[in-house]
Amino acid sequence: MAEGIRRRRRVKIVATIGPASSSLERLEELFRTGADVFRLNFSHGTQEDHAAVVERIRRVERRTGRPIGILADLQGPKLRVGRFAGGSVVLQWGRTLRLDLQATPGDSGRVQLPHPEIMAAAGPGSVLLLDDGKVRLEVTRQTAEYLETRVIVGGRLSDHKGVNLPGLVLPIPALTTKDRSDLTFALEHGCDYIGLSFVQRPEDVAEARELVGDRAFILSKIEKPGALQSIDEVMRLSDAIMVARGDLGVEMPAEEVPLIQKRLIRAAHRHGRPVVVATQMMESMIENPTPTRAEASDVATAVFDGADAVMLSAESATGKYPVETVRMMDRIIARTEEDDEARATRRTQRPNPEKSSADAICAAAGQVAGIIDAKAIAAFSLSGATAMRIARERPDVPILGLTPSMETARRLALVWGVHALTSEVTHTMTETVAQAAALALKSGFAKRRDEIVVIAGVPFGRSGGTNSLRVAQVT
Repeated sequence: MAEGIRRRRRVKIVATIGPASSSLERLEELFRTGADVFRLNFSHGTQEDHAAVVERIRRVERRTGRPIGILADLQGPKLRVGRFAGGSVVLQWGRTLRLDLQATPGDSGRVQLPHPEIMAAAGPGSVLLLDDGKVRLEVTRQTAEYLETRVIVGGRLSDHKGVNLPGLVLPIPALTTKDRSDLTFALEHGCDYIGLSFVQRPEDVAEARELVGDRAFILSKIEKPGALQSIDEVMRLSDAIMVARGDLGVEMPAEEVPLIQKRLIRAAHRHGRPVVVATQMMESMIENPTPTRAEASDVATAVFDGADAVMLSAESATGKYPVETVRMMDRIIARTEEDDEARATRRTQRPNPEKSSADAICAAAGQVAGIIDAKAIAAFSLSGATAMRIARERPDVPILGLTPSMETARRLALVWGVHALTSEVTHTMTETVAQAAALALKSGFAKRRDEIVVIAGVPFGRSGGTNSLRVAQVT
């Protein structure tokens, strides 16, 4: 671990990369300031652009000696209207707007909607939200070629604005042709997490799993109400989830979103999956050097709720103050975690261990560390499962995620409280304890004569099966 980069907080920061943050110097500055994972948004930029950013991130990784996670966020199926003859129209309340399949430019009476699957799914009474909900239409007539709608909330509508259909599950795949190309690219370039957009059903995740295998973790973005209906199965098939509050807030009443955030975080804890809270967390800092008090409270609430990570979007991708935003988010998280009430809340969030030796060992490790005032819990793992399992316990001491696999170390960059370090392969518990003590000392987590707790699986060299716990004194 590079000197001076040890994080003083447990909740991680995901920073989206864009024009404001893609240079080598800015990437390193963001990482040193507090970004743990970098997000590549495949809704923007070319694969060549993203390849250059990946190469720069790996250069920062070599410079700092710290594993860095990369999230490749796929665009997903984007539903949009077509073009207007004048670039935009103003839709009046109560007027009729026909949505059809014709490619000719539209006007205030009709416009193209090049999605026959919407024609099939949206019956009379269905509501369509356009441009993030600024315009609302109610379907009055449905045919295979067009939808007749009535404007119930009017306003200006311009070319290619997005369409949301709250309450409807559309018969469309989660992976488009573009997504499949971007997915292949992301895997070839060693991205650590694949962000799966607009998940509606468990089958969407299963389809991605067939393509990804174990080459990356799948992070399912929960932004469609349909996903909530089968959330346990979606989580079981995923490696991590994201509470994507932007689209959730369009398709569901705003007052429901905070409650959904809390429910999804609790469900992720039960399943042992890392969970990211995203969208508009520090949005005012796109233009301003300080956040609003409401934004500071929003970040702190995510910490109290138990999120593994919080995410910046335009704030770090195109904003004027990307580094200052990461620094401010780091400060808010760290201060919140220091609070006695936050510590007490964290203890109440620990789920009941499953009836397995691995869960029993991890639960015991947290208790032992607290009783003896250990300086860290060192979790040895090939796959990262042991470190993720101990993170689920939300212990009061740092977690050292020790692994001989750089790929695993990068994936652990998203996990609550885990400081990922690459280690040598060990063959006995004695070797494992000795290496854990040496790494705890070298990385500044413990001093000589301090005690640490070490957990691992025996026999070594095989994933799964955490079954051993030792207390070791650093020498």
